[in-house]
Amino acid sequence: MKAKQYFEDALRAGLSRLELPWPEKTLIEPPRERKFGDYSANAAMLLAGAAKKKPRDVAEALAEDLRRHDDAGQFAKIEVAGPGFLNVTFAPDFWRGILSDVSNAGAGYGASNVGHGERVQVEYVSANPTGPLHIGHGRGAALGDSIARLLKKTGHDVSCEYYINDAGRQMRILGDSVWLRLRQLAGQDLPDLEDFYRGDYIKDIAARVHKENPDILNLPESQAIDICFHEAVDEILAGIKQDLRDFRVGHDVWFSEKSLVDAGRITETFENLAARGLTFEENGALWFRTTQFGDDKDRVLRKSSGELTYFASDIAYHHDKFRRGFDRVIDIWGADHHGYVPRMQGAVTALGRQGALTVILVQLVSLLKNGEQVAMSTRAGKFETLADVVAYVGADAARFLFLSRKSDSPLEFDLELVRKKSMDNPVYYVQYAHARVHSMLAKARNAGISPALPGAACLSGLDTPEDMELCRMLERFPDVVAGAAQALAPHVVSHYLSELAAGLHKYYTQHHVLSAGADVASARLLLLSCVASTLAAGLDLLGVEAPERMDQTPDNAAGATDNASAATDA
Repeated sequence: MKAKQYFEDALRAGLSRLELPWPEKTLIEPPRERKFGDYSANAAMLLAGAAKKKPRDVAEALAEDLRRHDDAGQFAKIEVAGPGFLNVTFAPDFWRGILSDVSNAGAGYGASNVGHGERVQVEYVSANPTGPLHIGHGRGAALGDSIARLLKKTGHDVSCEYYINDAGRQMRILGDSVWLRLRQLAGQDLPDLEDFYRGDYIKDIAARVHKENPDILNLPESQAIDICFHEAVDEILAGIKQDLRDFRVGHDVWFSEKSLVDAGRITETFENLAARGLTFEENGALWFRTTQFGDDKDRVLRKSSGELTYFASDIAYHHDKFRRGFDRVIDIWGADHHGYVPRMQGAVTALGRQGALTVILVQLVSLLKNGEQVAMSTRAGKFETLADVVAYVGADAARFLFLSRKSDSPLEFDLELVRKKSMDNPVYYVQYAHARVHSMLAKARNAGISPALPGAACLSGLDTPEDMELCRMLERFPDVVAGAAQALAPHVVSHYLSELAAGLHKYYTQHHVLSAGADVASARLLLLSCVASTLAAGLDLLGVEAPERMDQTPDNAAGATDNASAATDA
């Protein structure tokens, strides 16, 4: 935070002038109650021994020094409290100065270079191309895309990747499933397989393949199944890509598992591990010594039949990631893979990249419709697709709700709630705050009133507690972004946006804007425009649009004192 850093810099300078060291365990944080100031520091209590004085005496000396050197008048109060806490309250001019930061940065407000160009790969979704994406995939998609946006905003060099599982048993089942349905549609009396994909989309693919390949029933079965497999993968993958585009989710790289095998990458990885004594053969199978990296037992890489395990492909895939020069790799997996995490991290350690892999687990989504849970199962064809959900509630509502809670917490997705155009709908609540400001700005233009320029004298008219509170909220945004990026936690941004929107709606109910007098109106318009631009910047990090108009005014929207708050009035 700018305020926190300013206080720390002033405190360090004060200690230097008093010839006192900077205590490593110094804490600078907001006090529990606002009445004690904006920030509090415990440095004096940590220095009592070195200064050979009572903590309060050290604090008093520091306070006096800071007052004497506050030439810019940035502190309204510098006080000593309790056993020796040093509390500061920033002056209104300091908080009003935040508006210059926001206005000058525009859409770039909140950006930083804390990542220093670190090369990061974020892999997300990576669903098997065996069926359409369901709502669970949607949560991981929104999370991965938003994490990538946060990392880019904070100075990281980010690449987004989708791993296509186009090899292995599930793919064989897909080809067999389409081939079975094709023959059934052709009139052959065949029972369903015990283990196959039953969704209607399999029938649709089978019907198209038969139409485009009328002689397929006369081909050798292996050739026919191969056609069914490739046609199915191509169609399903094309649908997945379209669903993600509609959900505003993108990937820079679509990486084929099959390409690992064809390029000999798996063999290279086996040789790499073998050269360091980390593999052994037993009963015709190739094993990886995962017990050396904390696993409860060693794991098979290649079965005695010659078939590769998923683990083998995953190790080779991650080996390939690091060969491409990434400093850090972030994988987003479903919560059902929790037992696989330490095994994969052990493999990365074996590859010489200990600590370079972060795995984020995404808990299940419970989809509710009319109060009843909707069943989801790709194999059985009983699921609500992501495309259906987005079409029903919109990408904005779905993304905001997915990102409203920590990814490792279960989430109930109430379809009816997020469709409501009301202030009870969390995404509508935030978007409406943004639209409200733009409605006010449009009315101001019609009235010939312009927002004040940053630093204008009329900004002294921003002198109410609510003015200062909005400025304080705006000042926090860069720190919110940096913290969310560091923690890989987009929900931190959604919570901040809800808080800022609440502050904006409260402000509307308490203060005139256009009718407050020319100077005050201009000052307040600048403040509100800064709120709107910060809301837009935050929503962009979540992949959610910031509309300047809403379709309708919610019935439960709080009114504004000017009767000019409705986002549809402009």
